[in-house]
Amino acid sequence: MSNVVVVDNGGGLIKAGIGGERDPACVVPNCTARPSSSKKWLLADQLLSPSEDLTSATLRRPMDRGHLINPDLQSSLWAHLFTNLLKINPSASSLLLTEPLFTLPSIRRAVDEIIFEDFNFRALFVADSPSLVHLYEASRRPSGLLSKAQCSLVVDCGFSFTHAAPVLQNFTLNYGVKRLDLGGKALTNYLKELVSYRSVNVMDESFIMDDVKEKLCFVSLDVHRDLNIARRPGKNNFFRCSYVLPDGITHTKGFVKDLDETKRYLALDENEAPSSPEGGKDYVDLQDGMNQAGLAECIVRAVNSCHPHLHPVLYEREKELRPLVPNEYEVKIATQEE
Repeated sequence: MSNVVVVDNGGGLIKAGIGGERDPACVVPNCTARPSSSKKWLLADQLLSPSEDLTSATLRRPMDRGHLINPDLQSSLWAHLFTNLLKINPSASSLLLTEPLFTLPSIRRAVDEIIFEDFNFRALFVADSPSLVHLYEASRRPSGLLSKAQCSLVVDCGFSFTHAAPVLQNFTLNYGVKRLDLGGKALTNYLKELVSYRSVNVMDESFIMDDVKEKLCFVSLDVHRDLNIARRPGKNNFFRCSYVLPDGITHTKGFVKDLDETKRYLALDENEAPSSPEGGKDYVDLQDGMNQAGLAECIVRAVNSCHPHLHPVLYEREKELRPLVPNEYEVKIATQEE
């Protein structure tokens, strides 16, 4: 068995496993929570137990906006991970750990202390996500363009933010990295506001609304069309689904009432609704109050920060990106499983 432990330490989730294995051995929340009816703090996988009622639970996270703010809490979570989930001996293992781009030196020193002083790992290699993604994709398609050009642009959408990062020969070009302060946490909070305003107060229900987002939300490829469809009443609304909130008695977790409902949108015709309505009752205002560039603009800015010779290979069929890219460049998007 490999004695290399791999930990992708995100702000929302920890994905961990043993080097050489295809999939993570565990994917658990990177946080601790205390249910309102208990004095006990639950860690990581304990929060996923079907018997735990996390309604209005108090939540603590070691990471905030991509930075480690509570080393002691992170150490406790890692101890639980290594001892109870991975069941490894740190003193006989090496660790591959991911860290966010532009991590402060003081935070890096705190992580080093935890790894070597608290756990006594034999060795530590710290890598940023974009360079690892580039290396993985290049090894997966050894005869592809990415491997030949040794150049790619990686979009890393995380819990707290999104990075568009150019990578050349397995090294992230830091001067070309562009950041959006928008990630999974912001979308969950926005969903909480929408639901609280329209129906029931769920501002303290982070776990429930995150579950709703993961199970029912999707990325729209045609925002105008899909918003118009979402306004339809009853059965004509292909996006309408029922999510049952926990009642604390018969079920402690929320769940989707009818899974078949969640797949109805797959039957949508490509021309189901006009994609760019002009005026009239079908007009939709897409202003959301967020002072952020769109993802497509972020990608273009990252590419433009690099040498012009890299531009063609960094753009290697994405609807919003194509109008922003010179016609002579081919646009190709590759997505990973997770």
